Amino acid sequence: MFTKLPAASAPSSVIIPEMPAVSLIIPFEPKMMSEAALQAHLKQALEKVTQIINECYEKGIAHPMIERIRAIFAHLNFDTHKKSLAIFLSLVFEKVLYLDIAVEEKIIVNNTLEIRDLVYAKKEMHKYLVLLISGRCSKIFIGNSTAFIRIKSNVPEFITAYDNDLPERTGNFSDPSAKKEIQLKKFLHHVDEGLSAILQSYPFPVFVMGVHKVAGYFKAITKNSAAILDIIHGNFDEASEHTLQLALTPYVADWKKLKMAGLLQQLEKAAGAGKLATGIQEVYVQSAKHKGRKLIVEKNYMYPSPAENAEIIPIAPFNLNSCIHDVVDDLIDKVLADGGDVEFVDQGSLGQYGQIALIQYY
Repeated sequence: MFTKLPAASAPSSVIIPEMPAVSLIIPFEPKMMSEAALQAHLKQALEKVTQIINECYEKGIAHPMIERIRAIFAHLNFDTHKKSLAIFLSLVFEKVLYLDIAVEEKIIVNNTLEIRDLVYAKKEMHKYLVLLISGRCSKIFIGNSTAFIRIKSNVPEFITAYDNDLPERTGNFSDPSAKKEIQLKKFLHHVDEGLSAILQSYPFPVFVMGVHKVAGYFKAITKNSAAILDIIHGNFDEASEHTLQLALTPYVADWKKLKMAGLLQQLEKAAGAGKLATGIQEVYVQSAKHKGRKLIVEKNYMYPSPAENAEIIPIAPFNLNSCIHDVVDDLIDKVLADGGDVEFVDQGSLGQYGQIALIQYY
């Protein structure tokens, strides 16, 4: 999609900004698309932004802007393994970001650079983990709005792998069920270790599915309780992926609520590890140190930049020519440039965190 300002023939009440700022956000995956297809897509985006600028500005302003955009397109990095491209440009400022987030195409021409538009352009993928456990085996899946994919853990999936890994004293047990229970608990400890490793790469909310007894044991021993949103009881040992998806449907129906719960769990975990910055001042300090893994901020929360308010003293150097008139946008820029992610949440959701929080790398 794209947003353009009215043409010069618009009513006199419409003011065309004198200093254009272009935000161009497009999917860009050179390693996943043929060069011909990618070039065609880039050409189409260039034609769109050129048309908008020509319609909105006189030639003396439009021409240098278009030439700078063409120069950027001519020197893009086609060796990147990233998923998207963001270009922010004015007559006095230029920034190109290669990002790990999937986006919808968005072109905005305005008098300020709203980098939060990049977050709004993110493709919303409803991602979660599903851990299926039983007295026989464990399986783990990544689910989202379009797919349900089984992934491999780094620990054995079947309890029989631990047949020869029991304390010697269990050989003296006259009750085979006692030996079986010790084996089950040992197995579940390893399953939990595998889940911990997977959460390092896929920090998504988790659903646990299993019969009451096994799920109860797991709930008692897991070190990942902060990531677990719910436990769904039932015998799913031989269930198909389709059956699992159907069982999960009512739990993922309210995704907005589910997502917020997952974000709050991540905040609590980071706080417990001493890796959470809260409030605009502390977040600015840590982002300037390139420690931002995930920035979570309330929608509509803004903090004026020194360019807008002379009383604001930046904690780190702030480019007064950047056309970025909001410190929160500057933080978004920093976190994304460092390979982090950004999430907006409803107003009032982060009251205890000062409306903005930064999960640091750990």
